[in-house]
Amino acid sequence: MNGSQSMGYEEDLYVELMHKYGEELARLAYTYVKDYQIAEDIVQDVFMKIYVNKDKFRGQSSYKTYLFRITINCCYDYLRSAAFKKSKLLTTLNHLFKGTEQTEESVLKQSVNFLIGQEILSLPVKDREVIILYYYKDLSIAEIANVCSISLNTVKTRLFRARSKLREKLKGEEFHE
Repeated sequence: MNGSQSMGYEEDLYVELMHKYGEELARLAYTYVKDYQIAEDIVQDVFMKIYVNKDKFRGQSSYKTYLFRITINCCYDYLRSAAFKKSKLLTTLNHLFKGTEQTEESVLKQSVNFLIGQEILSLPVKDREVIILYYYKDLSIAEIANVCSISLNTVKTRLFRARSKLREKLKGEEFHE
């Protein structure tokens, strides 16, 4: 295969990965940053990073696991950034000066799925990520350990702790597992 054929194959691979995982990565990023526009920006950064650093993928995991790991790292980078801290302050100020809730919002807040989602998003990041990766992204405990660079036992402990916290938070609500 000559250089131009190799380049075409690489571009096809990136396009395929974007189509296959782009939306899923955006949803994953959203669970960390809680802003869909920023989540989409993070996903664009992820694909730019894998393109620029294409030689760093060693094939020790699937592309999905590799993309999840990079996405989570980019989310952590964003959460540590000054832009996030400024955004969080502005959001807090908006909520303080916001008027009463709209009827649609109050109806949504009564839904069980919305309540569970809110409780999951309110968990600390380490607990939230294992719940989301396990239940919403259907990753196995071994895959989560690989994505998060932690041991199997740590994944199991975090899952147990996160479930316990959710159970406690949802105890007063009408919720059936």
